[in-house]
Amino acid sequence: MRIAYLEDDMAQAELVTHWLKEAGHNCLHHSSGREFMSMLRRDTFDILLLDWEVPDMNGYAVLEEVRASGNRTPVLFATQRDDESSIVGALSLGADDYMVKPTKQAELLARITALGRRAGVAEMDEETALTVGPWTVDRARRQILLDEEPVKLTDKDFELACYLFQNVGKLMSRAHLLEKVWGIMTPIESRTVDVHISRIRRSLQIRPERGYRIKTVYQHGYRLEPIEE
Repeated sequence: MRIAYLEDDMAQAELVTHWLKEAGHNCLHHSSGREFMSMLRRDTFDILLLDWEVPDMNGYAVLEEVRASGNRTPVLFATQRDDESSIVGALSLGADDYMVKPTKQAELLARITALGRRAGVAEMDEETALTVGPWTVDRARRQILLDEEPVKLTDKDFELACYLFQNVGKLMSRAHLLEKVWGIMTPIESRTVDVHISRIRRSLQIRPERGYRIKTVYQHGYRLEPIEE
């Protein structure tokens, strides 16, 4: 999964980042609350991992701003605060889970996995077909059917379309899509995603009259969404 991590203790940040990467996740770290929020305004993630006490804008304020902006990304707090009022306050404000430091590797990874599963981030089962509107995604045969007829797609177009169909309604940044589909972990300036989005719109006939559209969110990314009648 793609994880945004807020932590000002650099030794702790390096350790946790190592654990997450070792488990197969990609972790982007910031030590400043304002820098973290700036990153969230231009990029998307599967999970947010927040410390409480950080410079210039604490984790509680970050959570408040995240939820006020309409961002529903799952949030896990990892902090030294173990009093009931702090835990209840964070959960009431919109945190999805809360763990008390010192952080334990197995517990952290288990909580991250559980949050991802509840949020529908887990990878699609190869044996299970997914139907969205007139489209059926068959990963076992590596094909997508439109009105029960297979559509010819390149490998990358297929993977990109699969990921969008798995995440209907979720905004995905270009960097997020580059990582998930192309395995590019470092953000780059590229029109690759835009070109492939244009192709799958055309090949799969994803347009309002079929009940869905791929919405372009300016300077951010894309969202596959149903058309409200």
